[in-house]
Amino acid sequence: MSVAQDLIARAERRELLFGIVGLGYVGLPLAVELANAGYRVLGFDVQQRVVDGLNARRSHVKDVSDAQLASAVAAGRFSATTDMGRLAEPDAVSICVPTPLSKFKDPDVSYIVAATEAIKQRLRRGQAIILESTTYPGTTREILLPALESTGLRVGEDFFLAFSPERVDPGNPTYGTRNTPKVVGGITEDCSRVAAALYQPAIERLVPVSTTEAAELVKLLENTFRSVNIGLVNEMAIVCDKLGVDVWEVIEAAATKPFGFMKFLPGPGLGGHCIPIDPHYLAWKMRGLNYKTRFIDLAGELNTEMPLFWVRKLAEALNGEGKAVRGASVLVLGVAYKRDIDDLRESPALDIIRLLEGQGARVTYHDPHVPSFEEDGHEFRSVPLDPATVAAADCIMIVTDHSSIDYRTIRRNAKLVVDTRNAMPKED
Repeated sequence: MSVAQDLIARAERRELLFGIVGLGYVGLPLAVELANAGYRVLGFDVQQRVVDGLNARRSHVKDVSDAQLASAVAAGRFSATTDMGRLAEPDAVSICVPTPLSKFKDPDVSYIVAATEAIKQRLRRGQAIILESTTYPGTTREILLPALESTGLRVGEDFFLAFSPERVDPGNPTYGTRNTPKVVGGITEDCSRVAAALYQPAIERLVPVSTTEAAELVKLLENTFRSVNIGLVNEMAIVCDKLGVDVWEVIEAAATKPFGFMKFLPGPGLGGHCIPIDPHYLAWKMRGLNYKTRFIDLAGELNTEMPLFWVRKLAEALNGEGKAVRGASVLVLGVAYKRDIDDLRESPALDIIRLLEGQGARVTYHDPHVPSFEEDGHEFRSVPLDPATVAAADCIMIVTDHSSIDYRTIRRNAKLVVDTRNAMPKED
């Protein structure tokens, strides 16, 4: 029996130990689903507090409840460690580390490189390595493959290497790790077969593609598609503002067309780790091939400018009441990047707060999911959303709408409201 056939057979019998490097928004839900499918899972993270919390059955990720985690730990199917020396133990290792941008908007693959180096030092015959972190096309073949083959082991024969992009939507009540189709592309045909067999028990539908580059590009296309369309609808919001037309009325009417139109909504800008970040990976890669990604770059510029657009709208609204931004009390509702979650990554609310404070406003915020955060050395704490707080604000800006906030009451009691997300009903 070949090494590939042995791994596939052991996956079918759930006799494998699965390793997950990076236990955040992507890695921890994946670890729990693999454990639920019958695998033993060993999680790796560089943060001791994260590992200690998980071993104590405390989840730090909203999409994984303490009860779900406790069930996996109690069954002996999940444990966590900071000891990278144990990377020799798992038969399969999924890399789920962050891939941020540098200050110049270039890809920062240092976490991938560090994880790869740690795996390389312990790589053994019969292991499968699967990269899940979003990155530019070519990363798996150009960074991971040479490093792992430098051990003398041969890809597709001694070890197996694939890319399978994460598709995590934090807070989504319908789609999670298990029921979201998962794309898989390997360096060789056997690499693809092994990776698909490893994930099959935990994922309802697998979507094979021919190469790791195709799999890497799938994720970038998905989020670039959203970025470009959100950029278009954000520009439409500016157009409608200048024309004195309600952009949300226009969008709702356009959405009644049963073909040829997909509904996107304008807002304060882009947030989260995917949509504001991923298109830059593709644009960076193409610059190296002497091609300018014009749609991608323009959409990025439009989306980045939206916080400033809304701060200007707030200034106009205050001016209409005979007030200046400087010295005004502004209450920001919602600082998470989207509804009903606690994730601040790339949240446009942070840009809005920074811009308002730069113009001399006195800014407070309320977010039921984010009790506090620190920005540029300044600690912010969520204020209670009571009648006194609402009445004391010169202006309330709704950045992220949350289901637990009563917008009708706010509308009745606030002096002035600027709504970036159309969260409030038009009529009482």
